[in-house]
Amino acid sequence: MAYNQLKQQLIEYSKEIGIDKIGFTSASPFSELKSRLKEQQDLGYASGFEKGTIEERTEPQKLMQGAESIIAIALAYPTKIPNAPRSKKGERRGMFCRASWGTDYHIVLQEKLQKLADFLEERIANFQYSSMVDTGELSDRAVAERAGIGFSGKNTLLISPELGSYIYLGEMITNIPFTPDQPLSEGCGTCTKCLDACPTGALVEPGRLNAQQCLAFLTQTKGYMPEEHRDKLGNFIYGFETCQVVCPYNYRVDFHHHPEFEPDPDLVKPKLVDLLFISNRDFKKKFGKMAGSWRGKKPLQRNAILALAHYQEKDAIEKLIQLMNEDPRPVIRGTAAWAIGKIGTIEGYQAIEKAMEEENDQEVLIEMKKGLNFRDEKKRGISK
Repeated sequence: MAYNQLKQQLIEYSKEIGIDKIGFTSASPFSELKSRLKEQQDLGYASGFEKGTIEERTEPQKLMQGAESIIAIALAYPTKIPNAPRSKKGERRGMFCRASWGTDYHIVLQEKLQKLADFLEERIANFQYSSMVDTGELSDRAVAERAGIGFSGKNTLLISPELGSYIYLGEMITNIPFTPDQPLSEGCGTCTKCLDACPTGALVEPGRLNAQQCLAFLTQTKGYMPEEHRDKLGNFIYGFETCQVVCPYNYRVDFHHHPEFEPDPDLVKPKLVDLLFISNRDFKKKFGKMAGSWRGKKPLQRNAILALAHYQEKDAIEKLIQLMNEDPRPVIRGTAAWAIGKIGTIEGYQAIEKAMEEENDQEVLIEMKKGLNFRDEKKRGISK
């Protein structure tokens, strides 16, 4: 009885400190998830960013001895930018996905979880806990689903009937035997909008994602963007969210519950050209508090180059030529050469030909040839 009273007190306290949803589940193994993770691994669908072994990711007891329950929390984030700056010729802008707006959610949710831990620590002797947000071993989605926060959608995201899927998740393993909440029965029904809209076919079937083909994942990689996906990225420089935008549960969803998540318009829609030559110091100073900065500036610069190609931004040709000729990183030089060819100016094609005489990196030379192929296709009247 005492634990049930404590659970209710904790639920009330969670509302006081701004947690949008809280749920409880047992610390028993996630058996169904274990078999699914093994399938993902065997199929080559995993992202490679996952932490821990499959056993650690599905057996809370391996992460904390004496684990009895897991507390799951969810915080909603905004979907609209007040007074968003417009992207226009000569001042093209990129886009960070909504999940990267405001202060890094890892920090904000960890602070909320710590407040819950402090609350319990004052009331329970020998209280033990282990908290994690996104980068821990446990699957945030699996924990939240079992704790009744929401259901797992066909787009593989957790969907709350009230909040949609624009929510951050975190959890805390505890040694308190809280009564588990019931999982939700709602689901996607016959809707397949997310699968139909996925531009790369990364959603291979309902509830299964091939992360290696997901644009949200690919924006975070440091190598070359696969050529077949470069035109699909649009102006996104971090993340991708078509599978959320088309979801009926997200229609008209826009929660501004947390000041920490409010977007700075110039940060979440930065000028693309300004990103091309930004120093490490300035990058950390400007973007360091955002979740989208965790991989450093290189992937964002590569994506900014692709976005300039998407816009056919001729005003950026001079800057792209400078990158192709001077940047020490082969991926940036090669991507710049491809983008120059895609934009398609005589000046650009001539610059590629000249740069090829000095370039020694074979992969960069391949990208330069791809850039010149755009000219050859135009001559033959082939549109791409």
